[in-house]
Amino acid sequence: MEEDKNMEQNKAKKHEGDPGKAVMKLDRDFQIGEIDKRIYGSFIEHIGRAVYGGIYDPGHPLADDCGFRRDVIELTRELQVPIVRYPGGNFVSGYNWEDGIGPKDKRPKRTELAWFAVENNQMGTDEFCEWSRRAGTDVMMAVNLGTRGADAARNLVEYCNFSSGTYWSDLRIQNGYKEPHNVRLWNLGNEMDGPWQIGHKTAQEYGRLASETAKVMKWVDPTIELVACGSSNSGMDTCYDWETTVLDHAYDFVDYISMHQYYGNQEDDTPNFLANTMDMDHFIENIIATCDYIQAKKRSKKKINISFDEWNVWYHAFPENEKAVKWQEGPSFNEDIYNFEDALLVGGMLISLLRHANRVKVACQAQLVNVIAPIMTENGGRIWKQTIYYPYLHASVYGRGTALDVLVDSPKYDSKDFTDVPILDAVAVESEEKDYLTIFALNKGMQDLVTDCDLRDYPGCHVEEMLVYTSPDLKLSNSADCPDRVVPHTSSDYKLEDGRLTVKLAAYSWNVIRIRL
Repeated sequence: MEEDKNMEQNKAKKHEGDPGKAVMKLDRDFQIGEIDKRIYGSFIEHIGRAVYGGIYDPGHPLADDCGFRRDVIELTRELQVPIVRYPGGNFVSGYNWEDGIGPKDKRPKRTELAWFAVENNQMGTDEFCEWSRRAGTDVMMAVNLGTRGADAARNLVEYCNFSSGTYWSDLRIQNGYKEPHNVRLWNLGNEMDGPWQIGHKTAQEYGRLASETAKVMKWVDPTIELVACGSSNSGMDTCYDWETTVLDHAYDFVDYISMHQYYGNQEDDTPNFLANTMDMDHFIENIIATCDYIQAKKRSKKKINISFDEWNVWYHAFPENEKAVKWQEGPSFNEDIYNFEDALLVGGMLISLLRHANRVKVACQAQLVNVIAPIMTENGGRIWKQTIYYPYLHASVYGRGTALDVLVDSPKYDSKDFTDVPILDAVAVESEEKDYLTIFALNKGMQDLVTDCDLRDYPGCHVEEMLVYTSPDLKLSNSADCPDRVVPHTSSDYKLEDGRLTVKLAAYSWNVIRIRL
């Protein structure tokens, strides 16, 4: 095993060209497209401690009058999360949304079959919409197309968005929310091609149900946008055929098709793990092609875009999940403790999303708190930022405006599953005010990379700040006891003369270069 690992590491060293140099070319006319801020969304599902002990912990010293943890809200605001998907996820396919409204002492406890837990329903639609307002984020609401269908979905739209004068809107007012929640973006179910899904369906079955549900939801509120379920991941046998069939039925009624993808490093092969950005690019481009095929087939002027509403690294918690005790309330489950290596891939996945910003309009890092999350908490106790928090923070704060296609000439390597993997991965964003250019650059290599960047299209610019995220050990993590073990720092290891920027990108590093225009 050790010999095989060494062979993979040696293969990764076989770069083309000079292994220590790369070139980037930026041009303000090389525009990918305007970045929809919702590309930096997140996700909260009723699973593990995402809700109970995560965003909702009424016994905590920092709980507000609704029982929401103010420290979690503070970090959510720091991340500038624009939208949060809720309440699932697999959970939604067995969820009766009516269980989560009205007086809390009358809400039923239910067996929750997606994750084999007990759901106490103390957090529901109204509470989550209120949490979102306090956290400064919008809601992306999912409806149950597993055990339920069009009737429950249209009633939920009426409950959330109708002003008054109907049964469901008046019930919302009776429950203490006079003003509508005005939820604009909705998921039509979740991962319906997955055999693990409650109410799993064929593409034909789901396509018909999604189109009829979408139709009546938009009759209740024509201003909403709808996301149809795509394949559960790129490895599904149904992938692409599923999207083709579903969109054949629902194209005229929906606005987005969903994508989900997670990556792991169970084989402890860093070069191969970091090369997964190539798989993500390929997946996105194939889904775009599928959408455009159906558009051509229907001779439609409408273009379907992508909601990449689940993405992240996910694998650390698998062994512990197998030991999980069933039928608990808010159990610890899927609590990946992320290392620095994971943060590098998260940065690469963010670059991939930005590189396709012309078609990826919504994306949700799954999830926000405790469950495969950038934010970790103790029940009733401390909070800290995981390693993956920082690339997400940098992209969300600095990555708003117009995405630019960076031309990269980089050394490459081969790994177990990929060939010609560029060591340097990069994208740039010109700010909405046109006063900053931000370069996001990921060095996937095991040595420093001197990079020449042509900025002559931006005369008079200067580097205002360079943020570098590195670690002496790829496996280091942050914790409640050591929350700042792996954090970014600033660097001055660059030189800008006559429109040419020369910068040294450290081995295995995430870099954010802020250039004042």
